[in-house]
Amino acid sequence: MRVIAGKARRLPLKTVPGKETRPTTDRIKETLFNILQNDLYDIRFLDVFSGSGGIGIEALSRGAKEAWFIEQNRAAAECIRQNLAFTHMADDAVVLQCDVFAAFARMEGQSPFQIIFMDPPYNSELEKNVLEYFETHRPSFVDEDTLIIAEASLDTDFSYTQSLGFDVVRVKEYKTNKHVFLTMQKKERL
Repeated sequence: MRVIAGKARRLPLKTVPGKETRPTTDRIKETLFNILQNDLYDIRFLDVFSGSGGIGIEALSRGAKEAWFIEQNRAAAECIRQNLAFTHMADDAVVLQCDVFAAFARMEGQSPFQIIFMDPPYNSELEKNVLEYFETHRPSFVDEDTLIIAEASLDTDFSYTQSLGFDVVRVKEYKTNKHVFLTMQKKERL
């Protein structure tokens, strides 16, 4: 695994040993960032279920001003810290090693992220749980302009998103997985 483009281009990234994490392949990462290329400069990026941090580090390399990483696994969080140090991006990053919902509670009061990327374990419904949390709690760090991207297996159902107040704005399918791009529905003002 490596950084594909930007200021840390071609630098190799460490991955977490074992099968607890599933790094996004370089080909899929490149496709994702080709889609996002015009939306990355000077933004706040949140990488949820970060694994080794490759997605958030790619965002920083391509011009994001700040990236936050949420990863519960201790070895994975340490891997993120090592990758940030190696790529000289640690000053622009925050790593939260805890459960995702505990991290969200700690993040309340933060200004909105422009892009939130989440890559939970497949077929765990954690992406649905995150969207339910956003709808129920309306945290300060998510707003109607935040683009939320979920990486999931091809057979993951997202038909519930409208009822939770989210619109699917794009779906990009690969051989075994997909990226689903969502935004919060705009609330009517009285």
